[in-house]
Parts: sequence; C-alpha cells; structure tokens
Amino acid sequence: MPGKLQPDILKHKVLDYTGASRPDLLVGGGLGEDAALIRVNEGILVAASDPVTGAVKNAGSLLVHVNANDLACKGADPSWMIVTLIVPDKMGENFIESIMKEIHDTCKGLNIAIAGGHTELTDKYDSPVISGTMLGMTKYELSTKRIHEGDMILLTGHAGLEGMSIIANDREDLFRDIFTREQINTIKCWGNDLSVIKPAEILREFSHYMHDPTEGGLNGALYETSGACGMGIEFIDGAIPVHEFTRRAAERLNFDPLNLISSGMLVAVMPPEKVNQAQEKLSASNIESSVIGKFTSEKKISLSTHEELWGILAK
Repeated sequence: MPGKLQPDILKHKVLDYTGASRPDLLVGGGLGEDAALIRVNEGILVAASDPVTGAVKNAGSLLVHVNANDLACKGADPSWMIVTLIVPDKMGENFIESIMKEIHDTCKGLNIAIAGGHTELTDKYDSPVISGTMLGMTKYELSTKRIHEGDMILLTGHAGLEGMSIIANDREDLFRDIFTREQINTIKCWGNDLSVIKPAEILREFSHYMHDPTEGGLNGALYETSGACGMGIEFIDGAIPVHEFTRRAAERLNFDPLNLISSGMLVAVMPPEKVNQAQEKLSASNIESSVIGKFTSEKKISLSTHEELWGILAK
C-alpha cells in the first residue's frame, strides 16, 4: 500500500538494520525519532532527511520546512541543507530551476545554507523525486527515551493544516462546493505557516521531547511516540485544535483531520510544572497553544496511523 510504512513493518523491516554500533550516535533511527543526534567535538550534530511526495505546488518550500522542522524538534538550529532532485526529462530544466529557486528563497529566509546535493533528468519516473537532508547543531538531547509518566502534551498549530493547504493548491476543485473563493485562498495561505522553528525554539528548554506530525497526522505522530516510550495517553476531551474549515471539509469529503498530514503543528512533551511558563512564553510571541493530554502507565492506545491525503487527492 502506498505511503509511509506502518510502525510494526518499519520497526522490523527497516529499523532493525542499523549498521555498526558507534558511541557517538546518541539517538539513531526509531519510531517517533525523525532526526539523529551525533556527538561531535563542538557539541551535538543533528541530521534529518525527508522527501516531498504529496505536493506539486510549493514543493520546494515544503521540502525545506519539513526537514527544518525535524531539526527544530530536536532543539537544533537548522543550518545546512543538501538537496536531491530527480526530475522526469519531460518536465525539463525550467522545472528544476523553479524548484531550486523556491528552496533558495525559503532557505535564505531561515538562514540555511544549501551545501550541495544531486540533480538529474531521467526517463525512469513520471513524477519528480524531491528529497532533502538538513544539518544543524544543538545542546539539547530531546528523545522519546526522556518521556516520563505524567508528562503533558502541548500543541501549537491546528490539525491537518498542511494537508488542507495541499488540497487547496493541487485539487482546488474538491473545495469549490464547500468554500468561497476567499476561503479557499485563505486555506492555500496555510502553506506559508508550516514552520515550527519559532515555537520549537521557545519550547526546547522546557521539553523532554518534540515532534512535528507529518504523514499520518497527529494520530500517527502520537501513535509512534506512545509506542516508542512504552506508555499510553490520556486525552482531554475536545482539546485538540481543529480549524472550522478543516472540520467542514472533513465532513463533506469524509476524512479524519487527525490523520491528515500536519506539518506546521508542533507536539511538545514536558513535565506538568513547566506547562504554564511554556505557554506564557508562547503567548508573548503570539503563538497559540493547547494542552491535549498526558502520558500514563497504561500502554494501550487506539489510534489509526493511516494518511488521509492520498485518498482525498485520488477522488
């Protein structure tokens, strides 16, 4: 089935194969771990790699954000990016330049240098393969291993915002009977709010762990996190932020917004005594936040990990 591998398959078919054991690898690949922590002389190097597969418009900008977000969730400052573009020859050099200009402009705005990569035209694919690797430094060691029973789950952003933006930009026809022209344009602009660098920078000093929900949405992210730390989650009823437009689209198009790809939303796990101060700092920067639950010793958790976007785009 297309899309991100299910956690049990990922664990046994991919994550069991980790190469040589090295003491300088502090955090490697694992469920809920989207970036590696590597001890170097100057501190901790953070490295993450992600492709863009579900979007066409704004794919270059999205590539930067999804990779930079993974670093920000480890408390790092995204600094260097490596880009791989494998483009169908029918799309040509102009497409390559348009993608690279998007990547350049977005990186420049985030103070990220493009350090290199690989670019080619091919007759083997019908759609482009766009992938990035992001590097940066941190002094924090944020990991699922640090999550404790009673830790609270704090969110910024709202569920499904990235998926809604992708649908509005790539399949606007699906929204024409649901929203006005002005509302569709508003949803398209949600694609400008996919960075979690600022809230992550604020929350890294309070958090044991941070995560940005990408494919599989918030449910997928929390399922991975729960499985990785071996604990369950007790949710606060009605606390998860879902925009009115997303609720309306979900009802008409029959999808679960909690399983819609959600870059731009940040999950932060922290001790209960730090929540108030963390929310005060977010509020001072005009960033809204919600506390949606806490981790418990009860290990059972019933959440779906499938991604809704693919079925929506196929309508």
